[in-house]
Amino acid sequence: MKNTRQQALETRNQILDAAERVFAEHGVAHTTLEEVAVRAGFTRGAIYGHFRNKGALFVAMTNRVMLPMEMLVAASVDAGEPDPLGRIRQLLVFCLGKAAVEPHSRRVFEVLFTKCEHTRDMDLVFDRQRNAARDGRKQLELALRNAIARGQLPPDLDTARASSVVHAFLGGVLRDWLLEQDSIVLPRDAEYLADVCIGMLADSPSLRRRCGDTHSLE
Repeated sequence: MKNTRQQALETRNQILDAAERVFAEHGVAHTTLEEVAVRAGFTRGAIYGHFRNKGALFVAMTNRVMLPMEMLVAASVDAGEPDPLGRIRQLLVFCLGKAAVEPHSRRVFEVLFTKCEHTRDMDLVFDRQRNAARDGRKQLELALRNAIARGQLPPDLDTARASSVVHAFLGGVLRDWLLEQDSIVLPRDAEYLADVCIGMLADSPSLRRRCGDTHSLE
């Protein structure tokens, strides 16, 4: 016989699974807790037994997955990494592929990128996104500097600008894929898209430092 704690965890996960699906179908603002409860097969009271309101449910739902830039932060950017550029490429492929093949990540990204209105209830999630973006850019800049030191990228690469471009590239690809999945097909296109991004870092004159430019990590 299942113990109470295990039953509670299973109920919580069923509610979160249902929230992913209903939020993805109708958007966060237009979804009620009653609709989530019906999809999960519980009463609305069961929802309140685990989450105080829709905002708390939304936060818990997003906390089950890593955001794209958090995936990059989780990667090793150790100065001893022998192939930092190859590692960045590998991570881009991983992020783009995981978004497509891991159901929870795919649904949560769809909600965050295309079905989520910014309200006060969502502040914790948006703060998390901002922090992930900031930390991800810092970590990526360290990896880019390592790649420069190992001769994999031009010595005059503007690493701050380049890390921001990679962040924008990753978010833009995911958003476009979620909005119009026939223009970009993931995970099929993950490798060539990663190669496009790496090519930008290596060859784009717009990512070179100009005379007098100064950038430093915060």
